[in-house]
Amino acid sequence: MAGASRRGTRSKYPSSSSDKNDDPSIRNVKPNTRILKSGGRDRNFIRILNVNLKYLFIFGLVCFLIALFLVNYLINPAEEPVIPRVVTPFPAPKLMELSMFQGEHKESLYWGTYRPHVYFGVRARTPLSLLTGLMWLGVNDGRYSMRHVCQNSDELKTYGWTHHNGRDYGHQVLVDQEFTLTTSFLKYKEKDSGYGGDWAVRIEAQSDKHSEEMSELVHLFFYVADEGGAAIDLGGGVMNIRDDSILAFGSRDDVGNWQLHLGSKDDREIHYSGFKTLHIHNLSDLVIANLGTQARKFNRLQLSDTSDHSPNILVFQISARIPFRADVVFVSGSSGHNSRMEERFRSLTGNSLTSRLNEKKNQFDDKFARCFNISDELNPEAKVVSKAALGNLLGGIGYFYGQSKISPLPSSNVKLGDNFISYWPAELYTAVPSRPFFPRGFLWDEGFHQLLIWRWDVHISLDIIGHWLDLMNIEGWIPREQILGAEALSKVPAEFVLQYPSNANPPTLFLVLRDMMCSIKKNQFAATERNEISIFLDRAFIRLEAWFNWFNTTQSGKIASSYFWHGRDNTTIKELNPKTLSSGLDDYPRASHPSEDERHLDLRCWMQFAADCMHSISKFLEKENEIGKEYGLTAKQLSDFDHLNKMHFDFTHGAYFDYGNHTEQVHLSWRLIERAGEYPIRELVREVSEKPVLRLVPHVGYVSLFPFMGRLIPPDSWILEKQLDLISNGSTLWTNFGLRSLAKTSSLYMKRNTEHDPPYWRGPIWMNMNYLILSSLNHYSKVDGPYRETAKTVYTDLRDNLIRNVVRNYNQTGYLWEHYDQKKGKGKGARLFTGWTSLVLLIMAEAYNEC
Repeated sequence: MAGASRRGTRSKYPSSSSDKNDDPSIRNVKPNTRILKSGGRDRNFIRILNVNLKYLFIFGLVCFLIALFLVNYLINPAEEPVIPRVVTPFPAPKLMELSMFQGEHKESLYWGTYRPHVYFGVRARTPLSLLTGLMWLGVNDGRYSMRHVCQNSDELKTYGWTHHNGRDYGHQVLVDQEFTLTTSFLKYKEKDSGYGGDWAVRIEAQSDKHSEEMSELVHLFFYVADEGGAAIDLGGGVMNIRDDSILAFGSRDDVGNWQLHLGSKDDREIHYSGFKTLHIHNLSDLVIANLGTQARKFNRLQLSDTSDHSPNILVFQISARIPFRADVVFVSGSSGHNSRMEERFRSLTGNSLTSRLNEKKNQFDDKFARCFNISDELNPEAKVVSKAALGNLLGGIGYFYGQSKISPLPSSNVKLGDNFISYWPAELYTAVPSRPFFPRGFLWDEGFHQLLIWRWDVHISLDIIGHWLDLMNIEGWIPREQILGAEALSKVPAEFVLQYPSNANPPTLFLVLRDMMCSIKKNQFAATERNEISIFLDRAFIRLEAWFNWFNTTQSGKIASSYFWHGRDNTTIKELNPKTLSSGLDDYPRASHPSEDERHLDLRCWMQFAADCMHSISKFLEKENEIGKEYGLTAKQLSDFDHLNKMHFDFTHGAYFDYGNHTEQVHLSWRLIERAGEYPIRELVREVSEKPVLRLVPHVGYVSLFPFMGRLIPPDSWILEKQLDLISNGSTLWTNFGLRSLAKTSSLYMKRNTEHDPPYWRGPIWMNMNYLILSSLNHYSKVDGPYRETAKTVYTDLRDNLIRNVVRNYNQTGYLWEHYDQKKGKGKGARLFTGWTSLVLLIMAEAYNEC
């Protein structure tokens, strides 16, 4: 109360000698003559009494308010602002805090090619990293254009990593018209290196033209930038100081003093420009503007050799005649002795670097042979594609840091008018589906990515899975698409940025965890690896439980053992069939009229698989006496064959289907839409000519095969024979290039969903589903039953078709593709889609892991 006492002593009361007209409380009061006659003493008394009553009231009110304030803010301190639960982290120790991810492991992965959206870039696994990248000037239709961010409009003939081990080595080939560029990355740790070690990149430029024409000039731009805004100093190598190879240097808390060197025996001309900006994602625009200014002034295509004050980005233009080779080397160390740094630079250039790169390539080839053991029956072309599949997947691993934008739930404590809540700042180390189209993390893609990666390097795989599980909120939800940081955000249209906390995504991380459990049973891990997996799963278990329970509660249907994907639009008039983005199968046909009566077959099968995986993990961790039995019972209930058939099997078609409020009488038609004060527009609008009813949704496709993929059909059941018929029938799913996503007999086969949305999962061939189907065909070909030989024949033919088509497309186009055309097998969608299309490697290796 000391504060209140001090405030009270500051109050000013009028003295007894003050004129009565100075006090507004008595200014207009008429004298009481009877009292006045009593003398001056009484008059003063009344005046003072009137004044004091008024101020006593004010003083009391002030004291009351002060007391109320103290009660609310001192006795009961003010509460922190309420953080909405949707952006509250899961309250458990993080997986990335495990000791197995610290020390040597963490340092060994510190530097890497973790910028998959650019053609070549290096950064560290830290939020505000020192990062580098490469640009060059290409030619389209006789005009120069800058190559930096991977994009189809550049029309490169091919590009991608032919080799990459995910840690300290990679080799990439980029073919731009008649010009071939190769980038080879190598990381090396010495005793006095800074944290994470040193690294080098060899850049080689060659031309496919005849020798007499090989005098073409190439303009390369190598840059170094500090995301934290720290100033970078210009080295003497740019100033033409004799024998000085240093392009730039600086100092950071993480690596100490550092230097960036250039080594080359070829003639070259160097220019530079320095920028002060934190907007690194649009750096190519700044470089183009600088070049344009110089070209207009001096008619020369060179940087200005100027710099902003204290630049945090330095760009170096290296112009030379083809053929050309240069080594860019990063060395660091807290000692900062120039002579020792110069020595380490020399050891990572020239013949020494050549020798080390060759050694790493040989190590990659040897390990690849051990890990995947591809049969000699495959031709050499297939083996080249298989290495590129793995190399591109590992070379596409990125590191991201930022905050997801979450669509607030109605109950969220957010300001009126805000259309998103920011997730907590988080990091993510993950593979990506496609460098030009999807250079960021996708939850359901990642489970398929890890089916390859854990077989190559289980420590990298656990690191990635740990990062994903650490993104879980208190409810057990993980945002399905991770758009973290300005660079990632720059590649995403605004309408796809928000993540919806009511929506799920297939829990495919259980695929790789189940694979690991199977391998442990077969003693395929070394003792140390088995122990680390055990430690990882012990800490991860509580998060996996929360994830499973989130699915089991938020995505459950109206009746027991039923589930449906939330997030479908039940009011749309523009979609032929409302999309189910949360399922990962986007426009795959579901019930025509979304409702809570829906039962989605694929989600039920995912839940069965997840429950079975949780049961296996609990047994491995010896938790079966606590809660493991519950998962076993859930898995048993969801795999009950009779109950599955009652809910989802159509005996007429011999196929499994979704269930919901559905009619087949839906189509899109053109209609003029009137708009107030504007001209009417012509739009495709959905029309329904029949009332929907609750029924099975009669569309044969990938969803129909989920019980088959989940191996829920007994090997002696006639229903298994029906599934094999659907798979092998050319009138339904079979093609010479793989299984199509939707049967030709479906009313929505290859139908556009809107005016602007071509068919996506309505016919094209997708590698992830074909891999799961092949895995089950392989399973049924090895278990006793009347359909064993049929399954074997279908397996062999489907495997051959998939491999042949992917290899043919790679040879013709230089890329793996997002999906493949079901009519001619041509690659479609996003190119350089080395996400789950890389599963062709496991198909070649016949790596399916039977428990």
